[in-house]
Amino acid sequence: MQTGFRPVSHKHVVLEDAFWAPRQEINRTVTLSIEYEHLKETGRIDALRLDWKPGTPNAPHIFWESDVAKWIEAAAYVLARHPDPELERRVDEVVELLRRAQQTDGYVNVHFTLVEPGKRWSNLRDWHELYCAGHLIEAAVALYEATGKRTLLDVMRRYADCIAEVFGPQPGAKQGYPGHEEIELALVRLTHATGDRRYIELSRVFVDRRGTSPNYFEAEAAARGEDPAAVRERLHYWQAHCPVREQTTAEGHAVRAMYLYCAMADLVAETGDRLREACERLFVNVTDRRMYVTGGVGSNAEGERFTRDYDLPNDTAYAETCAAIGLVFWMARMLQLDCDTRYADILERALYNGTISGVSLDGKRFFYVNPLAVHRTPEQLAGKTDANERFAGVRREWFGCACCPPNIARMVAAVGRYFYSAAPGELAVHLFGESRATVEIDGRPVAVTQQTRYPWDGTVRFGLDPGPSTRRFGFRIRVPGWCPGATFRINGRTHTPEMLRGYARLEREWRAGDVIECSFPMPVRRLYAHPRVRFDCGRAAFQRGPIVYCFEGTDNGNGLEEVSVPRDASLKPQWEPNLLGGVVVLRGRGKRLRQASGTRRLYSMEPPDEEWVDLQAVPYCVWENRELGDMQVWIRETPAD
Repeated sequence: MQTGFRPVSHKHVVLEDAFWAPRQEINRTVTLSIEYEHLKETGRIDALRLDWKPGTPNAPHIFWESDVAKWIEAAAYVLARHPDPELERRVDEVVELLRRAQQTDGYVNVHFTLVEPGKRWSNLRDWHELYCAGHLIEAAVALYEATGKRTLLDVMRRYADCIAEVFGPQPGAKQGYPGHEEIELALVRLTHATGDRRYIELSRVFVDRRGTSPNYFEAEAAARGEDPAAVRERLHYWQAHCPVREQTTAEGHAVRAMYLYCAMADLVAETGDRLREACERLFVNVTDRRMYVTGGVGSNAEGERFTRDYDLPNDTAYAETCAAIGLVFWMARMLQLDCDTRYADILERALYNGTISGVSLDGKRFFYVNPLAVHRTPEQLAGKTDANERFAGVRREWFGCACCPPNIARMVAAVGRYFYSAAPGELAVHLFGESRATVEIDGRPVAVTQQTRYPWDGTVRFGLDPGPSTRRFGFRIRVPGWCPGATFRINGRTHTPEMLRGYARLEREWRAGDVIECSFPMPVRRLYAHPRVRFDCGRAAFQRGPIVYCFEGTDNGNGLEEVSVPRDASLKPQWEPNLLGGVVVLRGRGKRLRQASGTRRLYSMEPPDEEWVDLQAVPYCVWENRELGDMQVWIRETPAD
C-alpha cells in the first residue's frame, strides 16, 4: 500500500541556479575528496581490513561504519549524475572491504568483531550497532540505484536478514530496538530497492516496540548489572519513555528523534499506519515550541537534546547540523503525505539556513553546532582557540565524532530530490531554483524548467513540455508562507488558481511551450519570537524570502550586544555579486551604545550614550566564511524615533 505523493529522484533534477548548483559542484569536487582523506587518515576505512590487534592504538570505534556509509551514500548520489572513475574506484574499494569484513552469519561491525567480540547486541541503548547498520543499508540502496552494482546491496541484505533473525517478530527473538534510531527508515528504503516487504515489517517492529512495557533498556541494563532505576530516569533521551503512538512532545537526543519521526512518516505512507496522528502532534510541538528560526533543533549541548517548550538560547544553542538535516528528511516525508505547505515551509527554512550553514563555502570546513549568537573572547579573535571547542563558532576540518561532515555531503548531493513530487494526475513543485527536471506522471514523462534567481528574487518562470500531444493534469505550485501575496500568469494571462493546502493548483490541458509565471514578493520582514522565548524578548530577526539574516562583527564591529535597530528603521536589500559567493545583503541604520562619557566603572548612574551607525546583515547560511568576529541573529529592537 502506498499513499500520497512520491518525490522525484535527484537523478531527474538538474540544478543550474546560483545557490545550490555551486554548492553541489564544490561538494563533488572538494568535499567528497577531503572527507575520504579524513576517513583514511583516522583509520575508519582501513579498520575494515580487520587487521587491528588488541593492545595496538586506534581501536575501531562503535560507530565508525556510519561515517564511511554516509560518505558512500554521498558519492553514490554524485555518481548518479557525474561519472567519475576515480571516485567510483574509491567507492568500489571500500565496498570490497565491507564485503570481506562481513561475518559468516551476515554481521558487519568491526568493533564488535575485533575489539569486543563477545558483546554483540548487549547494549542496544548505547552501542550503535543498529544505527551503523541503518546507514550501511542506506548507502547500499543509494549505490545500487546510482550504478546498478549489487555487491553492497547483497551484503546489506544478508546483514538485514541477520538482524531480522535476532530481533524479528518471531517467538524467542530479542524484544530490543536501537538507542540511536536510523535502521527503521533504512529498512523502508531496502524494501523499495528489493521489493521484499519483510524489511518494512521489521521497521514497524522496531517502531512499535519502542517505549513499551516492560522497558527493554531497563531490562538490558539489569542484565549488565546496572541499576534499572537510573535508566528509567533517562528514557526520554532515547524516545523510549512511552510508546511512540502516545508521544506528544519531542524529547531527548534531537538527531535520534528526527530519524524516528522519519520512519514513522514512512510507515504512514507505505502501510497506511495510524502513526500519522503522532507525527502531527510532534510536528506541532517541534515547529511551534522547540525549533530555532534557522530551522535548527536540539537546543542543549548536554545530550544534544531537546529540553522544554520555548527554551531556545542563542549563544549556547546546539542546533547540530545533523539534527537540521534530520528535520529536512522528516519534513520531506510528511510533505509527500498530502502536499501541505506547512511541511514545505519548514523544509525550506532548514535547507536554506540551519543545514547549509554547516559547511563552509569552500567545502573544506564544517560546523557541528550552529549557534545563533557568538561573543568571542580576545583570545578567540586572535585565533587562539581549543581545536575541540565546538561553541567558538569556528569551522573545523573534522571532528572526533564526525557524523556531520558526511551527512551534509549526502544532503547537498541529493538536494534536487526535494523540488518536485508526483501523484496520479498531479505534479507538485515544492522548491524553486533555476533547473531542469523530468517528472513521470501516470507513466509518461513531463519536462519542467524553472527560470529564476531564487532565493534572491521571487520571480519564477516555469516551462512545461508534456510531449507531442496535450495532457490534462494538475500543476501545484507552493506559495511560501513568508510570501505576502503571490500572482500567477499562464501564457501571459493573469490566472487566479484554486488554493489547496497552501499550493496554487492549476489544471488544464497542457501543451508543449506553455509558460507559467509566478511572482512571490520578497519584502524584508521582521520576525518576533513568542514572548516565552525569554532570550529573544525585545529583539527582532530579519528574513527575506526563505533567507534568515545575521549580523557579523566583520561588517558591524564586534560587541553586537551594543547594537540595536529602531522599530521604524528599514533595512534595504542589495545584491552583492562579489561577496560570499554572491548574496543579497540587508543594509540600513541602527544605533550602538557607548559607555557614558567620563566613566569607566562597571556600574554607573549615567545611562550609556547612543550613536547612529551603518549596519549590514548577511545570510546566516554564509556566516563565518571571513575573518573571525562576533555574530548575532536576534538583534535588540528599540522604540521608533
